[in-house]
Amino acid sequence: MNFRFYSLLTIALLMYSARVVKAQGLHGAVYELSGTTAQKVPLPGANVYWAGTTLGATTDTSGHFSIPRSAQSNRLVVSFVGYLNDTLKVVGEAEVEFVLRSAQSLDEVVVQGNSTTIDRMSPIQTEIITSRALAKAACCNLSESFETNASVSVSYADAVTGSKQIQMLGLNGTYIQTNVENIPNIRGLGTTFGLNFIPGTWIQSIDVGKGAGSVVNGYESMTGQINVELQKPDSREKLYVNAYVNNFGRAELNLNLAHQINDKWSAGLLTHASTLRNRVDNNGDGFLDLPLYTQFNAVQRWKYQSEKMMAQFGVKVLHEDRTGGQVGFNPDRRGQTGPNGSPYYGFGAKINRLEVFSKTAKLFPDQPYKGLGLILNASIHDQRSYFGFTPYNGRQQTLYGNLIYQSIIGNTNHAFKTGVSYLLDDYNELYRDTTLLRTESVPGAFFEYTYNNLNKFTLVAGSRIDFHNLYGTQFTPRLHLKYQLDGNTALRLSAGRGFRVSNPLAEYFGNLVSARSVVFREKIRPEVSWNYGASLTREFNVGTMSGTWILDYYRTNFQNQLVADVEHPGYLYFYNLQDRAFANSFQAEVNLVPVKRLELKLAYRLFDVKQTMGEPFGESVLLPRMMINRDRVLFNAGYALPYDKWKFDFTVQWNGKRRIPNLDPGYDHTSYLNMPTDLAPAFFNLNAQVTRTFVRWDVYLGGENLGNYRQSNPIIGANDPFGQRFDAGIVWAPVVGRTIYAGVRYKIKR
Repeated sequence: MNFRFYSLLTIALLMYSARVVKAQGLHGAVYELSGTTAQKVPLPGANVYWAGTTLGATTDTSGHFSIPRSAQSNRLVVSFVGYLNDTLKVVGEAEVEFVLRSAQSLDEVVVQGNSTTIDRMSPIQTEIITSRALAKAACCNLSESFETNASVSVSYADAVTGSKQIQMLGLNGTYIQTNVENIPNIRGLGTTFGLNFIPGTWIQSIDVGKGAGSVVNGYESMTGQINVELQKPDSREKLYVNAYVNNFGRAELNLNLAHQINDKWSAGLLTHASTLRNRVDNNGDGFLDLPLYTQFNAVQRWKYQSEKMMAQFGVKVLHEDRTGGQVGFNPDRRGQTGPNGSPYYGFGAKINRLEVFSKTAKLFPDQPYKGLGLILNASIHDQRSYFGFTPYNGRQQTLYGNLIYQSIIGNTNHAFKTGVSYLLDDYNELYRDTTLLRTESVPGAFFEYTYNNLNKFTLVAGSRIDFHNLYGTQFTPRLHLKYQLDGNTALRLSAGRGFRVSNPLAEYFGNLVSARSVVFREKIRPEVSWNYGASLTREFNVGTMSGTWILDYYRTNFQNQLVADVEHPGYLYFYNLQDRAFANSFQAEVNLVPVKRLELKLAYRLFDVKQTMGEPFGESVLLPRMMINRDRVLFNAGYALPYDKWKFDFTVQWNGKRRIPNLDPGYDHTSYLNMPTDLAPAFFNLNAQVTRTFVRWDVYLGGENLGNYRQSNPIIGANDPFGQRFDAGIVWAPVVGRTIYAGVRYKIKR
């Protein structure tokens, strides 16, 4: 009897264990072998799927994946372009590991995969820009990391300061939540030059998501989210050096170090130094085409990893000093007069930034679907700047915390994330003789539920509630749906609310380089929007040619929006939206691999962006938004010889017409009705690069704006910068001409 009892009990436990294992799903990692030491290196973007089914997953930036178990198959397949497929029969394992071999190999040469991939598992339309894509251009900083990306475009904000801004879904970068390793980063006063503060050599990958983002990361995502992953302390390259120089005299040096202290601890150091001291005035208007600057930037970080815990913490420091304005301006002798007896006009900005961060996670090896994480970040941003004789100083102190718990409800078909967050922003700004003080204290809580039906249908429904000390309780719902029409076609739908508090002076910094008087017509309220979107993605094969095409449409409706009105010469009006504002974005993109080692991308983008204006005269007129081109076409071609010994990349962008202010001094700007419309002409921009790869060395030579297209008069009234017509903020095309650059990369892998 005892034997029968224990036998039945054992069988019951085995059956129960099998059910538990199946419910928990399967976790694993995919690696490649790198270098002569055969070091295992994570392989992001690899496809993982159950043979004979549409149930699949994609590895993340650390090479890990999670996939529900399949009732139809127990053979798990991993595939990646340039590597041999691998298949594993899975019985009761909870975690598995794959090491892929390249389809073609040569001693100490690794064949890489595609430059960009679409996250197949995410219900949010997300493009992963890999380090291979970043190497297609010089990529000196984050602002120069989107040259071959169709969704994100970058332009100069003005003709003097050198600050850059990005656009996505027809709106500028302030409406995109930009994170660094899931920590909000480029925001507040850092909006002005923040894109220049993340060196390209520090970047491991960039995730570009369209539409409303996850509620886990906060309430500020309105049109999209960008997450930048930096090189890790346990990176495969223990030494990485990059040196860059261009024909204008800009020079950069980057040094990355990664050291494995023991089996649990590792440390990493990322450093950057760059400068431009050569005075360039190719258009002869008496103003520097590029500001002089010097920047020092560093991150020291540590990582601890054990079976039950993972922790990362570190410190970032930055110092930058930039000077712009007239060629003869000397910041040490401000007020010095020129040959005509008038003082030189100058711009200056000294920025110091300190940031400390930590990310701690409690792991559950026996319950891999479960986790508890805490993110903490504190930063101080201090900026001292001036425009001519007008000072602008700003100081922002920020404290951010996010506690996240994730688990399942019954089985891995039902998962959730929940937690609490806290954001503290303290602003102190001085412009002319006006002091702007603001302290925001925002505790919040969130819950996000995910339903996954064998990856055929995925639903993510999230909401968060935040208690803003200045603007009351804010409710932020978000919904994402993904339906797998077949094994190669996915439909995604999204909707969600966004909320943010604007920083007008920092966000429209370039318009301060002018004779305009800044006028706040009323107390500025927070911006609130709803974003709706749909995207269709299909992967296909025709003979030996493989490819992907993507169609997407997104609309952003504003309940309130900050209006920065530059319609009138001499004034920069700030006021709240009076009626309607919206942005429609349509994009069609095709990515092809017609033959081995050749990648082609062709994309067309259409914007319809309008905003109600006229408050200064009591009017309400719906007008196309300034400085946003209606059409854009991008074509990129990349080809590599066998073993990547030589790589060639070419990109052409066609930028359509856009509305710009009518600054005719003879026109009486007394009404928005029937106001004359000025359109900037369309133009092409050509970029190219060639790279020669050795075992440890890369040597690259490239050019930007090879067609040498320049805006003919980027500065209005340049001959009288203290006059009433001076304006350097109406920039819609490149200010500098053709740029030729060269550089070297040196790597020592583990």
